[in-house]
Amino acid sequence: MTYCVGMLLDKGMAFMSDTRTNSGVDNISTFRKMFSWSVPGERFITMMTAGNLATTQALISQLEERTKAPSDRKPSILEAPTMFQMANIIGTTLRDTIAARAMTGDESSLPTAPNFKASVILGGQIKGMEPRLYLIYPEGNFIEASPETPFFQIGETKYGRPILVRGFESHMSFADITKLLMVSFDSTLKANLSVGLPLDLMLYRTDDFAPFHERRITADDPYFDSISEGWSKALRDAFHSLPDYGLDA
Repeated sequence: MTYCVGMLLDKGMAFMSDTRTNSGVDNISTFRKMFSWSVPGERFITMMTAGNLATTQALISQLEERTKAPSDRKPSILEAPTMFQMANIIGTTLRDTIAARAMTGDESSLPTAPNFKASVILGGQIKGMEPRLYLIYPEGNFIEASPETPFFQIGETKYGRPILVRGFESHMSFADITKLLMVSFDSTLKANLSVGLPLDLMLYRTDDFAPFHERRITADDPYFDSISEGWSKALRDAFHSLPDYGLDA
């Protein structure tokens, strides 16, 4: 499984993803799920993927090849004039990739046949425009982040979402956003073994057109350990500080 979060902030954007993939408890691997492209001074793009690994790898490979040899029929994300058109290119490519992979097997007649679906979080900025954040669905359609929906999650979202809903504010500093993301991911890791370390973190400041901070968080990361232990203690302390229910036993 997967857990990825993309956030649209007043000062830029923040991204975090896990790296675990699994096809059962005896087949667990680590694969990067965050990918970036940039043209210095002109554009910055980050994608995070969730779903069928073969589908997402095929999607990234196609997008990467088009950056080297674009065409009218298969345009490059590095030449899209707007982030909206870039989201449309990626959505169309994702939909076509899923359809092509599904043709290799009769998914409708085999209940155990693989699920070829995948989803994408896309964030980026093109010079002269504001940063944009999109959630792209397997069908190729997409939605854009807004002040009412300032962050997107894909993959195993339910365990970490309550933390983000309660704690997120768009004006938060990058340091506080990083802390909030780590709490959200720690809560997910504690509840679901299909999401696992290492984690990839990327922070982007508006108009930089390159990330100003990137980090891989491993199992022996002292800061992440302190966040995990501190959050567990804070929850226990908060629980014990609540009023008693009033039963004698």
